[in-house]
Amino acid sequence: MQPVRRTSLIAQVTEQLRAEIRSGRWPIGSRIPTEPELTELTGTGRNTVREAVQALVHAGMLERRQGSGTYVVAASEVGGTLGKYFADAEERDVLELRLALDTNAAALAARRRDDTDIATLRRLLAERNENKWDEGNHAAIAADVELHRAIVVASHNAVYVEFYDSLLPIIEQVIRARTSKSDDSYDAEHIELVQAVIDGNPDAAAQAARCFLAALIAEYPDR
Repeated sequence: MQPVRRTSLIAQVTEQLRAEIRSGRWPIGSRIPTEPELTELTGTGRNTVREAVQALVHAGMLERRQGSGTYVVAASEVGGTLGKYFADAEERDVLELRLALDTNAAALAARRRDDTDIATLRRLLAERNENKWDEGNHAAIAADVELHRAIVVASHNAVYVEFYDSLLPIIEQVIRARTSKSDDSYDAEHIELVQAVIDGNPDAAAQAARCFLAALIAEYPDR
């Protein structure tokens, strides 16, 4: 029997880590286990784990953050590539893209949401609206991002979810930049949006998403 080549072992461990991300066990935004924990999980040495993690960093699925750890930033190499492309996008451009994505996702979610989706939306809406909306409030921003992603998830369209996940870092960046200019949290609009999805009203859900994002876009001057 031929011995397992180290490059093959690295590829196997890389695929094992990739599977953890794709399955959702390591969701977007989460920190992956530490290097010692990964060596135990994979049954391999630190150098192998380190190279496997680096391969996924290069692929755009993971991101190392100094002093904090390594985080999941995309669910696939395609998402990672898109994420890199969107990283330097203009705020208005991102919002205009979201206008198309969020509006249709809201309509789909209103038609396809299930009991689990409804429970998640209610929980995230409460978390979002209980936080004071101001600059630097990481909890409020994180809850807002999670809520909008949950609506996309409720659309039960896997392509939409993956594409939206590639946008999450820049979406959060745009929201953070906006909170430095305005403390308007649009609580009522978010309540209306979520309720329309829960009620199973696609037209009302799409309209609520459209009005909310159009209001945000209107804050930016036309070129």
